[in-house]
Amino acid sequence: MSETPDAVLRLLLDGRPRTRAELIDSSGLARSTVTARIESLLASGLVVPSGEAASTGGRPPGRFRLNPMARLILAADVGATHLSVALTDLTGAIVARSTTPLNIAEGPEIVLAEVVRTGQSLLKKAGRSLADLAGTGVGLPGPVEHSTGRPNHPPIMPGWDSYDVAERLSRELPGPVLVDNDVNIMALGEHATEYADVEHLLFVKVATGIGAGVISGGRLHRGAQGAAGDIGHIQTPGHTELCRCGNVGCLEAVASAAAIASRLNVRGSQDIIELVRAGNTAATTAVRQAGREIGTVLAAAVSLLNPSVLVIGGSLSQAGDNLLAGLRESIYSRSLPLATKDLRIVPSRSGPDAPLRGAAVLVQRQLLG
Repeated sequence: MSETPDAVLRLLLDGRPRTRAELIDSSGLARSTVTARIESLLASGLVVPSGEAASTGGRPPGRFRLNPMARLILAADVGATHLSVALTDLTGAIVARSTTPLNIAEGPEIVLAEVVRTGQSLLKKAGRSLADLAGTGVGLPGPVEHSTGRPNHPPIMPGWDSYDVAERLSRELPGPVLVDNDVNIMALGEHATEYADVEHLLFVKVATGIGAGVISGGRLHRGAQGAAGDIGHIQTPGHTELCRCGNVGCLEAVASAAAIASRLNVRGSQDIIELVRAGNTAATTAVRQAGREIGTVLAAAVSLLNPSVLVIGGSLSQAGDNLLAGLRESIYSRSLPLATKDLRIVPSRSGPDAPLRGAAVLVQRQLLG
């Protein structure tokens, strides 16, 4: 997949067959250029004939469509205590997956070796080989300097600081390797699969930690060093709890699943969710109050970024409507009416697929420009 066919492939990515004339009109490229690119794509198998269009006189023009299974993308979601790996087609649709328990504190060599092993296993089961891989996308549960793909002082990832994840995986996997933090790839995945027509979206993950992915003008915004959206370490008014980052009163130390679990004396998100579903008053109150605290911080983000959709994902989002009710309460009371006039505050639709779809989008955009 060279740079040459990008314009044609981008047009065909939606799966709709097109004629040469339609590709010429949509791309703005010369007829000779489009013809040469189609021939190249047909030869590589990335594009296949798709019947004929209706004739307007003379021979009916042939149509062409993307062959999404011509190449595969390896997508990896590395969590604090799990590893999810998937194969997707060129559109990002998941064709095979595997999720296993794995502690990220095992270190990069062990975790990334498992990414490679799992990817190879999925390829073998699918009857494909490494030669079929177009590239690999990886999400990590900590700050990532996107330009280098290296984790930057990740608080729950001992041994990962400045580790060259892309270089390590590139030793055994063909194609580009793209690395980003987990919230950014969740935002990409949710946007691509559920809100492709929305230009301004804020995705918030509420789990062991809290973070946000910012989509503005239809594009993911990472900031100068890739730290945009790190709302978990904004100070929450009136709180002095010690955060793992060393500061006090951080939103993560106040309203994350880990913070709530500590107050309720349970193990984590799943225990909290079960208590809420069982009608436990203390758990329900704690989750709703967490929503209020998160909403207080997000009210500033809503006023600053003016998203039209605010998506809440992460493990704690499964605790029912209490988290969203608290969020809405704070955001609507603290943000200007113009900023919230048409704002939708909704739970994630793509759920556990979001990071895998987002990791595939990273590669897809790298390949197609």
